[in-house]
Amino acid sequence: MRDRLKKNKAARAAFWILLILIAMAVFGPLMTPYGYREQLTNEAGEYLSNMPPRIPLLKKLGIARGYAVLRDRRAEYLSDTERYPEGSVIRTKNYYQSASGAEYCDVVVDYYVYMGVGEDVNFWLGTDQMGRDLWTRLWRGTRVSLLIAFFAVAADTVIGALYGAVCGYFGGKTDLILMRFCEIVRSIPNVVICSLFIMLLGTGVRTMILALAVRGWTHTAQLVRAQFLRNKTREYVLASRVMGASDARIIFRHILPNSLSPLISGAMMAVPSAIFTEAFLAYIGLGIPAPEPSLGTLLSGAWAALELYPTQTLFPALVISVLLIAFSLFTGGLRDALDPRDPGRA
Repeated sequence: MRDRLKKNKAARAAFWILLILIAMAVFGPLMTPYGYREQLTNEAGEYLSNMPPRIPLLKKLGIARGYAVLRDRRAEYLSDTERYPEGSVIRTKNYYQSASGAEYCDVVVDYYVYMGVGEDVNFWLGTDQMGRDLWTRLWRGTRVSLLIAFFAVAADTVIGALYGAVCGYFGGKTDLILMRFCEIVRSIPNVVICSLFIMLLGTGVRTMILALAVRGWTHTAQLVRAQFLRNKTREYVLASRVMGASDARIIFRHILPNSLSPLISGAMMAVPSAIFTEAFLAYIGLGIPAPEPSLGTLLSGAWAALELYPTQTLFPALVISVLLIAFSLFTGGLRDALDPRDPGRA
């Protein structure tokens, strides 16, 4: 299996990308001195809201220099050092006159000088509208989203595996009744169940995990049930039963270990689905409460200022997109590696 997985270049690249993202989720918030809920101010006590990204190494290349465009400013005030501190104005553009004859223009400024921030202060991804460091909040939010997804999928896997094992092993009326209940739960849209669950118990990380686990176990249950229906008549199971093995021993020592390959693949596929669902719920206002960030809450908060501050939306959207693509590619390679019976697979 390991050799087959190594031959899949896309899965191998996705694996390393996932490791990097997980490492950044753990250590990324520690790379800056700012807390994820800390509202930063300058010496005058003004909140450093919507600061543009500034990275010293990239600044020399003309990237992430901390510049911002102040639109529709009176041209006659450009020489006022109280409004525009010395060295803050980089250039002006788009001059026009209003109906009253006043001249206006767009002013490109070094926003850090404009806000009275020293050269030793750098926000690698800028700040949000509340003056909180986006680098810290991005990786803190990635950590929270991954934890929610992993714990929700773990609960789905355990519950679904036990439920599907009972249905598939015992069959008959037990299977009929339990699977009808499973199908009823599965027929209800996931967003509806999650929304009602969150509205009932309130928002929070634990509530989000429970909300995602309420319906997610049904797919695992159907998958495990199919594996048990296929394997319970195999020779090794019949031999164990003849030798007097109990039902629990047959289920957990013989059939379930031989059903791990599709179970692992299904669990890995459920992780990006859980991340996307959490982001969607946060986007519609049902996410975890402020100031705790997640990828969904970061996107939701930045959407209103997308036109003026696109970087606030760009970075969370980029991280969640890379996570979803990397998980999909790695899961595809893992599925192929775990099921070598198909000669057409890698």
